[in-house]
Parts: sequence; structure tokens; C-alpha cells
Amino acid sequence: MTLSRRRLISAAVAGLAVVALTGVVSLTAAADLPAWAYPVNPPDFKPRVDDGTPRRVPGSSAAYTVTQLRDLFTAPVWHPEEHPPLPPIVAHGRKPGVFACGVCHRADGPGGPENANIAGLPATYIVQQMADYKSGARATAMPDRAPQKNMIALSKAITDAEVQEAAAYFSALKPRHTVKVLETPQAPRTRVAGWFFALASFSEVEPLGQRVIEVPESLEQFENRDTHSRFTAYVPQGSIARGKALAEGVPGKTVACATCHGPDLKGLAAVPPIVGRSPTYAVRQLYEFQTGARNGAAAALMKPVVAPLTIDDMIALAAYLASQAP
Repeated sequence: MTLSRRRLISAAVAGLAVVALTGVVSLTAAADLPAWAYPVNPPDFKPRVDDGTPRRVPGSSAAYTVTQLRDLFTAPVWHPEEHPPLPPIVAHGRKPGVFACGVCHRADGPGGPENANIAGLPATYIVQQMADYKSGARATAMPDRAPQKNMIALSKAITDAEVQEAAAYFSALKPRHTVKVLETPQAPRTRVAGWFFALASFSEVEPLGQRVIEVPESLEQFENRDTHSRFTAYVPQGSIARGKALAEGVPGKTVACATCHGPDLKGLAAVPPIVGRSPTYAVRQLYEFQTGARNGAAAALMKPVVAPLTIDDMIALAAYLASQAP
């Protein structure tokens, strides 16, 4: 068994140890697994109850009940004037095994810290990622986390035509900057609220340490799957400047990200843009390239790039990239 394989298995097993204390989840993991990047719902997690009240979001005349918002085969459309009509696979998926893309990734693709912002990704890149999920080349360091587990399962059932339909739709959308990056030695106390962090207290803070803590500015708005949801990412002090230096290339440490991702890091041909997206997601991807969980078509190019990186390097890179406009 290779070293990377042993590390991946060790990290995945250790990362599943969840301890709930006073309503706040603490993850105990192997030293090399950034457990904070893989929030896991606590055993006593209870989703919000549907009391029948229609939910609304600012700037929209639409209304949905909690049950409707929880339906994985119907994507809420809050702001239809801001994007083209959703194609069938994005709007409704296909029962029983293909959830609507627009439920988890939202109607125009911004997603959230628990998954990916896919608006504006090259269509060929989206198609390749789905093929990698399907073949098993793209996995995850935390196999039982629902967002990635569902994505892998979905990839087995979706057809090539449906993938092409979704890829054409999302690639044509313009990404928006939804994350505010804040350097700080402390962060608000958080809880896991559905595979992502949310504020547990408006007044209590705790040392941030070497983590990224990314929370929706409005939990209700995000739970309502509003495409206008925004996030604050708390990162260690000095992260942005350090990440910029790493992104520009440090001899003996990193090569310039622009080599593959374009001079403005907004993508080049089939290579995806990497700016303006969730830093939590970015850390997971860097870690998974490094440990071998991501072993798809682009992995051969990424592996030597990420091999020398520490978790602190990944945090800095993610913070810098997230601070830049997409």
C-alpha cells in the first residue's frame, strides 16, 4: 500500500470521529487532515421543522415551504430574471437517482462551502469531472460526507446527455463574488448546520488558529437556497499576502498558478478559474490532490504542484484566491 493511500485511509477513518459538546461539533482527526474543511453533522443534528409557513427571501416574490426547499428533485428559483430558464436536469433531475443540479449548486451555480461553485466553469471541465466521479478517479478524503457521497452516487446514474445539458447551462453563467475574506486571530463560535458551519453565537468568539471558518451571513437565506446568499470566511492574519506570494510562485516551493490557470487565474480553455470561490472548498481540493483522493485527468499536473504544500500553505492560497473577484 502506498504512503498516500495509507494517509488517505487513516485521515478518512480518523476524520469521522465526531464529538458534540454543548451543541457545537468538535472534529478529532489525524494531524494531516484539515477536519475543519470537512464539517460533519453531529449525531443529534435535527433539520428545521416545516410548520407550513411559506419562506421568502429578499428581492423575490417567490415562496416555498421547508418541505419544498428540501425536495432534491425541485430546484427553487428565486430570481428567474437573473439567469436563463433551468434545463430539466438542473431544475428537476431524474428520479430516482439523479438529484436536480440546481438544488445543491443553486439555480445559477454559486453552491456553498459544502460543495462547489460551478457557475462559469468550462463545459469540458464539468464533463470531465463527472466522468472522473463516475470512474472512481475523483473521490474524497471523507467518503461518508453527504455532499460528496451524493455526488459520487449521482454520477453513476446520470447519462452523458444529461451531463452535457447541465454543463452547457452552468458554463454559460457569469460567476459572482459571494465570499468576504476576513483576516483575524479570532472567529465567532460555530456549529455544524448541514455539512457547513454556521454561527453558534453572535457574541462568543474563539481562537481561529490555522483554520478557515466560512459561514453564511444569513443562515436562513442560505438554507432557503437563495442564490443571493453571501459568506464570510475567517482566515489567519497574513494569509492573503502569503497566499498571493505562493500563487505567484516561490522557487523550490510552488510554481505560478497562472502557468495553467491563466494570467488572471480566471481559467484558460478547459482549465478552470480558481479565483472568487469558497476557500473551504479550495482547501479540500488541494488536500485531495495531494493525498490522491482526486486522481482524475488533471491530477498528473496538480500532484507535483501541491506535493510540497503544508496545510498552512493551502489555507493561505485559498484565502488569497477567494479574496479575488471571479
